[in-house]
Amino acid sequence: MLSEIVIIVVRGIAIGSIFAMIAMSFNIVHGATGILNFAQGSMLVLGGFAAFFLANGVGLGWWLAMLVVSGLLVAALLAFQGWITLLPLRSSVEQDSWIISTVAVSVIVGAVLLITQGPFAYTVQGMAPPFRILGVRTPGAYALAIGCMLFWFVALRFFLRKTFIGLAISALSQDFDAARAAGLPVRRLQLIAFAISGLMVGTAGFLVAPVISVSSDAGLRYVLNGFVAAVVGGIGSNLGTLIGGPLVGVVTMLTAYRVGGAYQDLASLLVLVAILMLRPQGLFGRVSARRV
Repeated sequence: MLSEIVIIVVRGIAIGSIFAMIAMSFNIVHGATGILNFAQGSMLVLGGFAAFFLANGVGLGWWLAMLVVSGLLVAALLAFQGWITLLPLRSSVEQDSWIISTVAVSVIVGAVLLITQGPFAYTVQGMAPPFRILGVRTPGAYALAIGCMLFWFVALRFFLRKTFIGLAISALSQDFDAARAAGLPVRRLQLIAFAISGLMVGTAGFLVAPVISVSSDAGLRYVLNGFVAAVVGGIGSNLGTLIGGPLVGVVTMLTAYRVGGAYQDLASLLVLVAILMLRPQGLFGRVSARRV
């Protein structure tokens, strides 16, 4: 019984780390633009496909090079998507067109993958060796997922607090009009935020490809759980994602073990409903006044 609990917790935290990285990518885009980019799950899957086609069964040196290439390609794609998404908004995000455009990008990416790669899930060989927990063999990609989550948390914290561009992006989350009046290149900073979010999910998808579903229809599941993790932790709080992501991961893993994998997404939605009822701002979110 103890071994089962440990396995559920460890694997749940690892899977939740993937959700946390998606949540962090939500946060940096939302802070710079006020937009929630619902295409992040599909971009994570694209990172997994990059691992399959570019680095399946290769040596460590080539694998590391392709990790960087994958991240940069997804970053460029997301920057382009951000430009298209922001184009009709001009200087305001009060419109709702971004909801349609971000969801549309997710659907288009999934459709293109379905047409070109088919409906099947691809298997990616792991570069990290497996390890054992209480005698149970565990894929090394789970350890990579946790390490990647911690790396991006520290990297984003340093970037947003210690660099000029990071501080400028943080300023956008405080007041768009004041940032524009101060002479900040708002649109350029917003596109940089999109690109950084792409770098995050592109590298994350590449690293965890051996333990995620690399298929055309998997993006929706990951963006759903990433969104729940962001809400649980508090939209805008990267520290909250370190709690929200693993929490959602453990809940889904426990649900799969006790009830069945078909009910994992339902369990995530129930967690979302509970948080919205009890603490709408999330565990680490802040209540803010709304101007009407």
